[in-house]
Amino acid sequence: MKYKVGFIGCGNMASAIIGGLISKSGISPMEIIASDASEEATKKAAETNGICITNNNCAAAVDSEVLFLSVKPQFYESVINEIKDILPAKQIIVTIAPGKTLEWLAERLGSDKKIVRTMPNTPALVGAGITGVCKNDLVSDAEFTYVLSLLGSFGLAEAVPEALMDAVVSVSGSSPAYVFMFIEAMADAAVADGMPRAQAYKFAAQAVMGSAKMVLDTGKHPGELKDMVCSPAGTTIEAVRVLEEKGFRSSVMEAMKACTAKAKGL
Repeated sequence: MKYKVGFIGCGNMASAIIGGLISKSGISPMEIIASDASEEATKKAAETNGICITNNNCAAAVDSEVLFLSVKPQFYESVINEIKDILPAKQIIVTIAPGKTLEWLAERLGSDKKIVRTMPNTPALVGAGITGVCKNDLVSDAEFTYVLSLLGSFGLAEAVPEALMDAVVSVSGSSPAYVFMFIEAMADAAVADGMPRAQAYKFAAQAVMGSAKMVLDTGKHPGELKDMVCSPAGTTIEAVRVLEEKGFRSSVMEAMKACTAKAKGL
């Protein structure tokens, strides 16, 4: 049987992608197959999404029109060695591993393979992810548009030059961790001021979500939106003053530069 989409690896990110495909792309569960080294992971995928499962990576690879390699970066080499000789000629291979360039992938998969490189992020788990996407020359514009539509089923998907993919890692792939730390710190401060912890997390998280939505929906510069909140001699500008004094923006930029450098070395 031929499947529209196959997955090698069905952990959290694959599960998020599968959920989006089923709910928004028009692909049925029976048109999706996934394999994983963990029987527990495949069983969970079948129970949660009703997809077809196998413990044989080659079975998932040979029967899929689009194949997602959704294993951790350190397993890419061994998985590719396992499947490279049985991949169909017209198959589109989609990768989600940081640091694995199109050139690196083509050297191992074969120079005749259609490859799309992506970097999604964990908000895909709630349908609010953003994915950076690039392709090699063998992928047609129509095929690329199709893959973008698949990736758009669990959030936004944006084409970017491959030279920016490491920046995508730092600005979106890894950045949910920074945001979670920010929310946790804000909640800790609210708790110190007497707010119950559960309520503090809710207020902090909603404020971050609403602020992000304002950036996206209004199209205004973040600095302009910040200025709208900062009344003269008010509470907000005092907080901003302390953040600047403590190197808030510089800390974020330096952290992201370190993240990008790490991605380049993977």
